[in-house]
Amino acid sequence: MNQSMSDAKRQEASLDLPLDPPGAGESKQSWVYRQIRERILKGALLSGVRLPSTRSLAQRWCVSRSTVEAAYDQLRSEGYTAGTVGSGTYVAAVIPDKFFRRGQPHQEASAKPVPTPLGQDQTGSPFSSRTADASLFPLASWNKGLAASTRQITPAQLGSDQFQGWPPLREQIARYLGAARDIRCDPHQVIVLSGIRDALNLCGRILLKPQDKVLIEDPGYLNAVPIFGQYTPHVMPLPIDTHGFATAQARRQRGVKLVYVTPAHQSPTGITMPVSRRLELLDWAEQSGAWIVEDDYDSEFNYDGAPLAALKSMDNADRVIHCGSFNKSMFNALRIGYAVVPKTLVPAFIEAQRMAGRANSVIEQMTLTRFLDDGGFARHVRKARGVYARRRDVLLQALQQAAATDTLRISGEHAGFHLLWWLPDGWEMAHVVEAGKRAGVGVQALADFCRKTVLPPGVVIGYSAVEEERLRRFGLLLANARPKR
Repeated sequence: MNQSMSDAKRQEASLDLPLDPPGAGESKQSWVYRQIRERILKGALLSGVRLPSTRSLAQRWCVSRSTVEAAYDQLRSEGYTAGTVGSGTYVAAVIPDKFFRRGQPHQEASAKPVPTPLGQDQTGSPFSSRTADASLFPLASWNKGLAASTRQITPAQLGSDQFQGWPPLREQIARYLGAARDIRCDPHQVIVLSGIRDALNLCGRILLKPQDKVLIEDPGYLNAVPIFGQYTPHVMPLPIDTHGFATAQARRQRGVKLVYVTPAHQSPTGITMPVSRRLELLDWAEQSGAWIVEDDYDSEFNYDGAPLAALKSMDNADRVIHCGSFNKSMFNALRIGYAVVPKTLVPAFIEAQRMAGRANSVIEQMTLTRFLDDGGFARHVRKARGVYARRRDVLLQALQQAAATDTLRISGEHAGFHLLWWLPDGWEMAHVVEAGKRAGVGVQALADFCRKTVLPPGVVIGYSAVEEERLRRFGLLLANARPKR
């Protein structure tokens, strides 16, 4: 992970490229910001490349150094760059999609997140440490959107039943997924739900009968068995391998109706399923007639490069149900997620929603639609990605210092809200978990995620909703718990 980044950092970006003239009314700061930002998004400036010093760029582009410094600060705050003025500024990993380029630079700079106490987690519980930090969310902007939605909504809209979801929101979700996850879908295939657990429950209710078999990853998502177990007793954990879900083992099973996978960032090991394994899985599903439920729970947060396109983007046979959640990327209390379902299943999903009488608040759906359309969601994700990446780095440094001469073995650190630390020989699991509790960092034994498979000792450590100081304290406590040799 660090080697590729360090190699890239030796290269300094060349910004001696033709410059677009400033737009009407565009400030010099916004103009500098736009020139660099567009080069990043177009791939002219690669991840890890060092930008010129502010003094050097100011001379080249004939602007003041303070103007360049302000533009660099803005790029860094929005997650396009990392580092600080004076010590070097580098291009950070971003999601290279057209959807995130909609807003004009000077418009994007206007929305500043307002810290709130919503995301402060003082419990150190494993779950709360592996969620979005709501204190990063621009609550003031969201409240303005809620007020605007309340003013604009009509009595007819208040009285209508939108069991599939607010149509403009489904259009925005389809556009977002096309740009960010390379999923080409019709808005009619999008079902707005309360979250991924809601999506899994709906899949089980619609697709499963008591005699059907469900295959899940082992170790894997803890709620998968109880959710699917409501509809069939045949929920079978399959041990994962170094590439994630083991398709070869799945081929030996009979009567499989549904497969649940987390291909982007396997939960909890963090393995990314390679393209070859994805193609094998899709081919088997088409041949066997099985449905694949793809849980894309944290795909917005990749720190060392752009993520692979979603499994659904390769689904030529239309066997994949793609599930995502804005609760993970924004804040837990939002309760808005979605599923992109095969065209043949759309009527069944809509009818199931109607029978259950479930529909999300139309006012919040309208507000989220506006948030997606005006670039607010893009700005928030970029900012949160930068914060989570810094916290990830602090945690890695703390673990390295605590491990001392022991080899640090980590997986899943390239993305998401958590990583997996494979404990060195002699380390006591109880001591590591206790250090997490004392520091307010969520630590959970890998064995808790296993159903049948037995793996070497490891701990899942959440860092996304944990302040950097608590992560450092965790490292110090771990150092004290290090086995004496």
